[in-house]
Amino acid sequence: MKFSYRYLMSGALLLSCLFSISVSAVPLTLPQALALAEQYSPALKVANAQAANADAALDTARAFPNPDIEFGTGNSHLLPAQRGHNSALTIAQPVEFSGLRNSRRQAAEAGVMSSVAQRDEARINLYAQVKQAFFEVLRRQDEAQLANENHALLLQISNRVKLRVEVGESPRYEQVKSDAEAMTAENAARSAEIRVSQAKDRLRALLGAPLADNFEIIHDIQMVADLPELSRLRSELLAYQPVLKIADAETRRAEAKLELERSLRIPQPTLKWSAERHPDVNLWRVSVAMPLPLWNQRAGQVGEAYANRERALADQDRIRFALLGELDQAYGRYQIARRQMSVFETGLMREAESALKVAEAAYRYGERGILDYLDAQRVFRSTRMDYLNARYELQFALIDIERLRATAGENK
Repeated sequence: MKFSYRYLMSGALLLSCLFSISVSAVPLTLPQALALAEQYSPALKVANAQAANADAALDTARAFPNPDIEFGTGNSHLLPAQRGHNSALTIAQPVEFSGLRNSRRQAAEAGVMSSVAQRDEARINLYAQVKQAFFEVLRRQDEAQLANENHALLLQISNRVKLRVEVGESPRYEQVKSDAEAMTAENAARSAEIRVSQAKDRLRALLGAPLADNFEIIHDIQMVADLPELSRLRSELLAYQPVLKIADAETRRAEAKLELERSLRIPQPTLKWSAERHPDVNLWRVSVAMPLPLWNQRAGQVGEAYANRERALADQDRIRFALLGELDQAYGRYQIARRQMSVFETGLMREAESALKVAEAAYRYGERGILDYLDAQRVFRSTRMDYLNARYELQFALIDIERLRATAGENK
């Protein structure tokens, strides 16, 4: 029995190891990351629950009030000869006027519209956050690759300088300088690897999905940098942005609640039917009960609803201007990043690489010192890093514009 149990546990451990290896060996793509976020994200679950809550509130608003029924019995002692039991039955039905019911229903319908728009907003924001975190991991990986390449190159330079110092072709301070540059590059490479791990941790936390600790990501989708004119982007924002739909729905709900409070100023009647049975007589009656608005005419409730309506209107304008301003800023960052990439791709990268080759050749032939060569290497490294930053700044600007255009879900 112990022998079979030991083999069973060994087999289970082997299967788990193979499964973990297969999971970690499969790179994560952007569509897969979005699918995982759609499945596991708590934000979407909260938005779906809010939408279900709004649907239930609409059912509540459409419901009619229930009638009240009252029954009582007792003994009658009118005269010594007229003793016996008595009983009474009363049925009351509250009646709501159509204006009150319509206002309550319209407020609930506006709540449903708001919850649907909130769900769309949550999905669009989630997609944008996942894309930003995904590209942040790619950015950190590219930075780590550049740092490792720079470290390897500086190690080669340091070894070459060391050899030249040993044969007496270069002074010793060149070896000290090259060793210091190599140590700095090693520190930068290690820091870049740590930033890769931190970016992956942020992506894993955002997805909320069970991912391996050593998961890898790849990106095989070409980054599209062409956008329409800013005026068209503004039109799309005003037409499709869920935040504006939420503000519009909240304004409608505030207006419906204002009409609801005004309708409640009119007393709502209650129809009653009652029957009484006594030893000597049977009674029945039909009556109407209605509250009298003498002391409370709902002036405070109406004033509060009016203030909420005005606040919703002002908030709607504030949100619209804020979103348009955010779009203008994102479009400006997009233009700056495109201009920077154009400068890098049309000549700056080639010039920096050519300057490095010239400095390297001059150092080999003894025309320049190690300091000039290291300076050229530093300029080339800085140029490559600036080009990398411009590429990802362009992508981040595109993601922000995509979110503001409310098209993040379409490009899933």
